[in-house]
Amino acid sequence: MSEVTRSMDATAARIAARVDRGRRTQPNGWWGMALFVAGEATLFGSLIATYFYLRLSNDVWPPAGIEPPSVTLPLVLTGILIAGVVPMWGALRAARAGLAARAWVLLAIAFAIQATYLGLQIHLFVSDYNDFQPTGSSYGSVYFTLLGVHHAHVALGLLFDVWLLGKLAGGMTNYRLVALRAISLYWFFVAAIAVPVVFTQLYPSL
Repeated sequence: MSEVTRSMDATAARIAARVDRGRRTQPNGWWGMALFVAGEATLFGSLIATYFYLRLSNDVWPPAGIEPPSVTLPLVLTGILIAGVVPMWGALRAARAGLAARAWVLLAIAFAIQATYLGLQIHLFVSDYNDFQPTGSSYGSVYFTLLGVHHAHVALGLLFDVWLLGKLAGGMTNYRLVALRAISLYWFFVAAIAVPVVFTQLYPSL
């Protein structure tokens, strides 16, 4: 092919898309994000394992005075987060087709969905905190830690989105397309890990 896969000459949407389609391997930015995601998957695995270790160490779970978590709202919110993967995937496909404006719009839609999820989850998180605190029991400690870590990952993803929206507003380049691929991978992970997180959260009510 005429263009190298990491070319500073790929500064137009169609050229960047053609370079991307000609890649034989994933770009370095994607692999960097894949390594980061692998490390974060280990973190969540450790937190979930800790939750069930503490559960097996306590006869009453959650402790007396703490109501089991509501099932409906957390499941609906998780569905909202997973739905945000659809426009993110569409933005990636549009970018790889050289449709920079469509990619920007779809990324903005994904951002709105993900921000809505986080806003509602923070409201639920604060409501739970008013009912019981992380310092009151091992249940409260691991409950708030697990959810807090996941919410922090969503917040980080939103910062990625804002940065990328600002960059894409100036046009599509090879490097910005690589960034979109890496950030999309991050969001696919965040949405996927939300499933075991929410079922761990809801375990006492299932």
